[in-house]
Amino acid sequence: MVALISLWAATTQDEGKNSDGEDFYGPYDAQELFRTVESEIGVEMVDFKHMVYVQERAQYEPADKVEDGLTVLNISGTELRRRLAEGLDIPEWFSFPQVVTELRKSRPPRDKQGFTVFFTGLSGSGKSTIANALMVKLMEMGGRPVTLLDGDIVRKNLSSELGFSKAHRDLNIRRIGYVASEITKNGGIAICAPIAPYATTRHAVRGDVEVFGAFIEVHVATSIDECERRDRKGLYKLARAGKIKEFTGISDPYDVPKTPELRLETEHVEVDNCAHQVLLKLESMGLIGA
Repeated sequence: MVALISLWAATTQDEGKNSDGEDFYGPYDAQELFRTVESEIGVEMVDFKHMVYVQERAQYEPADKVEDGLTVLNISGTELRRRLAEGLDIPEWFSFPQVVTELRKSRPPRDKQGFTVFFTGLSGSGKSTIANALMVKLMEMGGRPVTLLDGDIVRKNLSSELGFSKAHRDLNIRRIGYVASEITKNGGIAICAPIAPYATTRHAVRGDVEVFGAFIEVHVATSIDECERRDRKGLYKLARAGKIKEFTGISDPYDVPKTPELRLETEHVEVDNCAHQVLLKLESMGLIGA
C-alpha cells in the first residue's frame, strides 16, 4: 500500500540566509529531493505550493502564480516568533484572530516571560546583598512573582545533607538550576546567588533554564583581597590555616566566567548602583519595561 505524505513548500525556508541575505535553500528543494527517492522508499508525495498573500486580491495564492506588479505579503516563521517575543502586531491577513490569541498565550512577549538572574562570585563578593536589592526592585515593579535562591538558604533548606566536595557542589548548583528552571517555566523570576565555582556546572544550569526562558549570568567580580577584607566570619583566615578544606579561591578553584551577560565591579560602588546595572541589562534585553 502506498502511503501519502504532504510536504509543505516552506519546509526549508527558515534554515537561515547566506552573507548576501539569500535563503540557503529554495522553497521547493525538500520536495525535489523527496521526489528522487519516492520509488525507493514506497512513499508518494503530495506536494504543497508555497503560498503568499496577495494584497490586491485579499487572498492566498501560490507564489509562482502571482503576476508581476502585485503586492505580495508574507511572514516567515522567524519573523512570527520575533513578533510574538516582542509583543508586536500580527496582521489579520496572516492568521485568524483566535489563532493569534492562542499563539500569544503559548509565546508571551519577553517582558511577560519568566527568566533567571544567576549571580556567581567568590564568598564575600556581595552576591547575596545585590541579589536582595534586585529582588526588592523587581517586586516593586510587579507583574511577575520573584523568588530568591540564596546560596546559604538553599544549603540549609534544600541541600543540608551535602558536603563541599566537587560532586556535592555540582549537585547543589544543579538543584538550584532545576528550581530556577521551574520558576522560569511558570512565568516567574528566579534570582540565584550561589558561589557556583565551576564553569561546566554553570553552563549546564544555563541549558536547563534556557529551555523555558532567558538566563542572565552576572559575575560579581570582587577581588579575593576585598572578599577577605569583608569576611566577618573569618572563613578565609580559617581556609588559609588549613582548617577549612576545599574553600573556593584558596584551596579550590573558581572558574571566572568568560562571557557573562553582565560583570559587576563592587569595590567603591554602592549596592543600589549594582542592582540598577542589572535592571538596565534586563531592560536592554526586553525582559522588563523601560
